[in-house]
Amino acid sequence: MIAEPVVHYAADPQLRTAIAKPIPQERPNLYAVAVTALKIADAARLLGVSDDTVRRWIDHGRIASVTDDAGRIAVEGAELARFARSIADDVRPGAVAQASARNRFTGIVTSVLRDTVMAQVELQCGPYRVVSLMSREAADQLQLEPGVVAVASIKSTNVVVEVPA
Repeated sequence: MIAEPVVHYAADPQLRTAIAKPIPQERPNLYAVAVTALKIADAARLLGVSDDTVRRWIDHGRIASVTDDAGRIAVEGAELARFARSIADDVRPGAVAQASARNRFTGIVTSVLRDTVMAQVELQCGPYRVVSLMSREAADQLQLEPGVVAVASIKSTNVVVEVPA
């Protein structure tokens, strides 16, 4: 697994999602929300750049960072999703030298739109934006939210999203 979820406590009602769990009775208005905090090396791999590049971006304020429990600098998944989307806006695909019928792209979820039956999930996989339509039940079971690391498995015109173990 790339990153382990970090639990943050928030009173914000907008954070009360399907994955939020109520805090015990002594703190009834707070909800625990799992947030993925990625190590610098993991963030770099997902963005397709070096660790040093991510550190420079943090130093220059392009990516907001947090400090994990061990005192290391980390990047929250939602922040990485925001940044990945911003740097990919200008990327134009080049010529294709080779292609295969099956591809797997590890990336970060940047958007999840749910209705009563279906969900639209967007991933930023390096410079590539991948969109998948799936049942809402599948998106809920995978606990897909912006900032979650996921794998887009593409076969023909079908995109399957998986969460790494």
